Amino acid sequence: MDKTAEEIRALAKEKDALILAHYYVDEKIQEIADFVGDSYALAKKAISDPRKTIVFCGVTFMGESASILNPDKTVLVPDLDSVCPMALMVNKKDIEDMRAKYDDLAVVCYINSMADVKALSDVCVTSSNALKIVKSLPNKNIFFIPDGNLGRFVAREIPEKNIILNKGYCHVHTEISPKALEALSDEHPEAEILAHPECNEEVSAMADYLGSTKEIIEYATASDKKEFIICTENGVNYELKKQNPGKTFYYVSQNQECPNMKRLTLQKVLNCLKTKSPEIRVSKELRTAALKPLEKMLELAK
Repeated sequence: MDKTAEEIRALAKEKDALILAHYYVDEKIQEIADFVGDSYALAKKAISDPRKTIVFCGVTFMGESASILNPDKTVLVPDLDSVCPMALMVNKKDIEDMRAKYDDLAVVCYINSMADVKALSDVCVTSSNALKIVKSLPNKNIFFIPDGNLGRFVAREIPEKNIILNKGYCHVHTEISPKALEALSDEHPEAEILAHPECNEEVSAMADYLGSTKEIIEYATASDKKEFIICTENGVNYELKKQNPGKTFYYVSQNQECPNMKRLTLQKVLNCLKTKSPEIRVSKELRTAALKPLEKMLELAK
C-alpha cells in the first residue's frame, strides 16, 4: 500500500468515514475501500453502516442515491464531474409522453439515472434485480429507462410484459465489438463468454452467461472453467483476479473502461476526506419524491 493509500485509511478511521467503491473504479481505490460492490450492494451498505460520513467512489448518480437514502449522513464524492452519460439519456418529457400514451404504465428506472428522473418513476432497479422487480409489478406496460439494452434483456426474459424501450445506452458496453469478440473467442475456444446486459444485442446473443457485474464475478468464481472472456468494464478484473487467482480473464478491447469512473484517483479520495467536499446535496422536495422508487426497489428486491 503506497503512502497516499495509507494516509486515506488513517484519515478515514480518524473521521469515522465509510469508503464505498464500485467495481469499475481504479483498482487502487478498490484496494483501500471498506466495501466494493455494484450499485445495489453499495446502496444497501450505505444504509446499514452506522458511520455518518460516506465517501462514495463511483459516478455521481451513486452518491445522489446514497444521499437520498441517508438524509442524516454526509455523502462525499471525489469528483463531481464523474457523471454517467447514460444517466442523462432520458428526460421529463419522455416520461410524460409515455404516461399519456399508455394506460396501466409503470415507469421502471434503472438506478443509473439522476435524482430528478428517479423522482418521476414508479420503481428503481439495478441490473441485479431488474428481472425480479419487473416480474413482480402488476402493470402490463413498462417504460424501462434509461438503458435500452438492459430493457431489451428484460423484455426477452419477461415476454408477458409490454416493455417500452428508451434509446439510452452505456457507451462502454455498446462499443464492445461482436466481430472482435468472435475473433477473441476463436483464439480462446475454451473460454466462456460472460457479458453484462448493457451490451448490444449481438454481443449478448454470443454470451454463455448474461448477468450484472456482481453476477459475472459470482459465475466465474463458481465455474469449473479456467478461462473467461469478460464483456463489461475492465475495472471488474481486480475483483475477478482477487477471488480467482488461478483463472485467466480476457477482455475484448483495452478501451473497455469508463472514463468517468476512471476520473477518480487516490489523491482525489484523499482531498475529499481532508476537505469534506465535494458533498452531494439533494433538496428536501427532490429527495422526498426520489426516495419512493428507491425504497420500493429495496422492498421488492428482498
